[in-house]
Amino acid sequence: MMTPLIFRTALYEAHVRWGGNIVDFHGFELPIWYSSMMEEHLNTRENAGLFDVSHMGFFRFSGDGVREWLQTLATQRIEHLEAGRCAYTHFLDSDGFIIDDMIFAVTDNQTIIDTGCGEWDNSSEIVILGVPNASMVPIMADWFDSHIPEGGSIIFEDLSEETSILALQGPKSASILEEVLGSDNVVKHFRGQAISSNEHGITGWIQGTGYTGERGVEIFIPNSQAEILWEALLLGGKKYGICPVGLGARDTLRMEKGFLLSGQDFRWPNINDKYSEVDPALLARDSWETNVPFGLHLEHDFMGKQRVLNSSENGVERWWGIKYLEKGPFPRTGSLVLNSNGEQIGVITSGGPSPSLGKVGIGIGYISSVTEGDEVFIAPNPRKQVAAVVVRPPFV
Repeated sequence: MMTPLIFRTALYEAHVRWGGNIVDFHGFELPIWYSSMMEEHLNTRENAGLFDVSHMGFFRFSGDGVREWLQTLATQRIEHLEAGRCAYTHFLDSDGFIIDDMIFAVTDNQTIIDTGCGEWDNSSEIVILGVPNASMVPIMADWFDSHIPEGGSIIFEDLSEETSILALQGPKSASILEEVLGSDNVVKHFRGQAISSNEHGITGWIQGTGYTGERGVEIFIPNSQAEILWEALLLGGKKYGICPVGLGARDTLRMEKGFLLSGQDFRWPNINDKYSEVDPALLARDSWETNVPFGLHLEHDFMGKQRVLNSSENGVERWWGIKYLEKGPFPRTGSLVLNSNGEQIGVITSGGPSPSLGKVGIGIGYISSVTEGDEVFIAPNPRKQVAAVVVRPPFV
């Protein structure tokens, strides 16, 4: 039997030095926590946290009409976005099921030259940068390749292996960023730019996005610069209360804000995942079913749109949040959602205690025939039912 490949990011040694508790996460050796998941979560909400998210991908799209081409595949409108803007989208297959979601940024030729990200010999006026989810990088790369128009008008490049990604998140992130990289690199929410000249010689791309719901940035740099920037941010941000953060708090932070997790809150049905805690058939969803309040625009044509329209007209089961009204075992992936008659009306896809709310149980999942404010019951195990209220995330 072949041993599964395990990958390390360029920051592996830094994680060990800073006391990271390393685990295997989808084939990457990454820290689950440093001090504790609770401390790191609360510190990110109060001060700032630094994350290694280099297991995520980094794609580049260019060529004549690249915005219009990508819009035919994306649920988000793209052609109206100017250079320097970021946005969120789903990509659906021809049957309307979500393959992956992605944050992307629109930029221009000169900015790409300024970033120094990958070799560049291209006259494309508009360039789009995208961040696919970790386990989906090869799948999405193949999928985009299969939809490139004949004739070579569109160029797709996968820069994932050569790129490290650091996420600086929290209310004091702007102060830390100014301290370490200078005020010219403090970008606004959902804006992006080439990293401006700085005392550490860091080059690449920076954008005002992240997975915590806090103010922050994601920084895309060559692997060779990863440890330099990691150390500079942690040391330079010390007076602002920064701490390194592992995967555990990253998950609780995103769950409190109601952000979907690819592979757990939705899953492309063409993926065979024997480790799923929820029936994969229940996770095959379209953009309407996920109930996400951004990233879906029905004013343009895109692959899989018909299923989305059908779902919007047929009152299908949709994605909601639940918050406990009483104490009890926390909701977990796979916990059933019941109505007052004890009938199953849904399933939790992500759940657990909310650190920011004093460990109140929260969860997100797909529930039918409910609206915000309805009372339901969660069955975290066959012997217990806990009263909860339906909410529209974010929870905090």
